[in-house]
Formats: sequence, C-alpha cells, structure tokens
Amino acid sequence: MSDVAIKVENLSKQYRIGTNAHSTLRDTLSNLISKKKSEEFWALRDINFEIKKGEAIGIIGRNGAGKSTLLKILSKITRPTTGRIEINGRLSALLEVGTGFHPELTGRENIYLNGSLLGMSNSEIKSKFDEIIDFSGVEKFIDTPVKHYSSGMYVRLAFSIAANLKTEVLIIDEVLAVGDAIFQKKCVSKMNDVVGEGKTILLVSHDSSLIKSLTERSILLESGIVKLIAPSNEIFDSFYSDYDIGSSAIFDNAPINSIEAIYNGMLTLNFTFQIDCNIVMPHICFLLTDVNGQVIFANNPKYDKIEIPSKARSRSCSIDIKSPKLRHGKYYVSLWLADGGKDVFIARDCVSFDVTTIGKKDTHLGYIIPEFEINFDVQ
Repeated sequence: MSDVAIKVENLSKQYRIGTNAHSTLRDTLSNLISKKKSEEFWALRDINFEIKKGEAIGIIGRNGAGKSTLLKILSKITRPTTGRIEINGRLSALLEVGTGFHPELTGRENIYLNGSLLGMSNSEIKSKFDEIIDFSGVEKFIDTPVKHYSSGMYVRLAFSIAANLKTEVLIIDEVLAVGDAIFQKKCVSKMNDVVGEGKTILLVSHDSSLIKSLTERSILLESGIVKLIAPSNEIFDSFYSDYDIGSSAIFDNAPINSIEAIYNGMLTLNFTFQIDCNIVMPHICFLLTDVNGQVIFANNPKYDKIEIPSKARSRSCSIDIKSPKLRHGKYYVSLWLADGGKDVFIARDCVSFDVTTIGKKDTHLGYIIPEFEINFDVQ
C-alpha cells in the first residue's frame, strides 16, 4: 500500500469578486444590463505537495495567504477550480467553531452524527463514546443542545470527536486558540499520541512554538502559492523575517532610536532615545500582544506614565517586567512616546520574542497588571 496520505497536484482556486455564484435570474439580468464587471482572484495557484502517513505538517502564512481555502478544499467543503487531490483514509476536519455540528442536536447526538458521516457504525462510535466525553470535559452538558454551548465547549467537544473517532487524517485550522491554556496542552499531548498511532495531521497556526513542537516540516503559503516546504524551524525563520520583526529594531530619524526585547522568565525592554526639548512632558507607554492581537498587558498612559527625567533626554533606558506569566507562543511589543496626552512616536509590533512553556505550570493568558521597574542611564 502507498505510504502517501495526501497528494495535491496543480491545485488552483479562483473566485470572482463582485459576482454571486448563486445569484437569481433577476440578479443575472441586472448584471448584464448594468455591464457590471467582476474581478478574478486566485486564492490558490498551482499548489503541489505530498504528505506521508504519520506525518504532522504545519501550514503557515499571513492572513489571506490561502491557508483556510486549502484546508476547505482538502476537506471537500470547496471544489477546486483546477487540479486534483488524493486522500488515503478517513478525514476529520476542525476548521472553525461549530463546524460539523447541528445546533439543535445535543452533544451526544452530534457525536453519533459525526461518526456516521465518517462511515462508522453505531457500535464503533459507542466504543469511543466514553473516551470522547472524558477528554472533552463536557459530560454535564452532553444532553444539552450545542446551540447553548460556549465557544470553548464547542472546541472541546469538536476536538475530542475529531481526535478520538476512527480517522486517518486530522485537519485543524487555528481553532484551538479559542480553548483555555490547560485544554490546549491536553490537545498538544493528544496530537503527539495521534501521530504516534500513524495518523496524519495538518495544523494551521500562527503559534511558532506549537508548530515547532508538533511538526517536523511546514508549508509556507504566500499570496496563494507555495513559497517554501522545509523543516518547521527553518520555515518560521523565513516567515518572520519577511515581517522585519525580531528581538531588536532600529529606527532612523526618530526620537526613539532602537529597542530590544529579552525574555528569560522576566521581560526586559532596552531602548535608546534622543528627545527634542520641545516635548514638554515626555513619557513612554508599552504594550504586549499575542499573535491574535490580544492585549496581554500594558502600562496605563493616563495613570501609569513613565515620565522621562529632564536630565535624561538622551541615552538609554531599560524596563524590567517581572513574572509576566506568559503561555507558550509568540509575542509582540509596541512602544509609544507621548507628550502629555499627545502621541509623538509609535512603533507597533516593532519587536517580538518566543516563549516555550509546554509542560510547565506557567500558563496564564489574559490582561494582567504588570509589576515593572524602569531605569534611565542619565548623562
């Protein structure tokens, strides 16, 4: 038997912007009369790759690169314009919250519905039922219609169904970001087990640490084409270098000259500056966000200003943020220089750093009030 789980050949997907594929006769006649022009958009173009059985593959790229379109075609939700795909084995996809669930059915009924769609018999589904419920942690609500579930409960049950039912290929599209940190760690452990059982995983995520920990290879998409297929560590270096974001950044002809981020359990921001004396009340504001743009912490520019002493209008400064309690993932630092309530200089997402905490207790995620110290080098 072939050891290839997924084979994609010359795959392309075209959309027409400005038209409706399911338009009525009235819409069609109206478009003809008005001579409304449509624009061709290729979401994917000439995609080729092979994935072997038992491989875990990451799919990465910027928003709009074609990642979700590719997964929808592989899941047979969307038809390709040209090309072909070959999938050997049953496929289960977790593309977005609620996908594959009937909102009026209970959690129990949706488990049997999903299993039936995969071609499993009632006895096969029943043999996995307790394992699915135990992993998901939604036993108390299993006979409640899923339309009453929170997004986190949806994800818990959907992932548990996808990972525990009898499938050979598992596709996951960033949806795990909805779950809490503890459940995400359970999912990571489960996906490692799934690969060990010989199943194939395709994982879309902006979380570099998650991709690196689960996959050996990744596919980098850019504007609908495959830019690179390479080891995950190498491909993430290439991906993030395109953003000109790193652990340090230099700004030309700006009051803030440079910034550096160092993370070793404590986050330290080092920056140099040259401030014009016309700025009456200079102060620094900083912001930390994750890959989804969620604010993790920031100083309050109204009540918690970091004012720059008059003797320190040039030179350097360091901000030490103690015990930020960050979960694994990539983080971005933004920096502001303000004069009272007026912005003077803004550097958004100017530096980034990675945190790896898989298997550790330090898994806090959310807005927190940081404890920090600031020191100026005055000359």
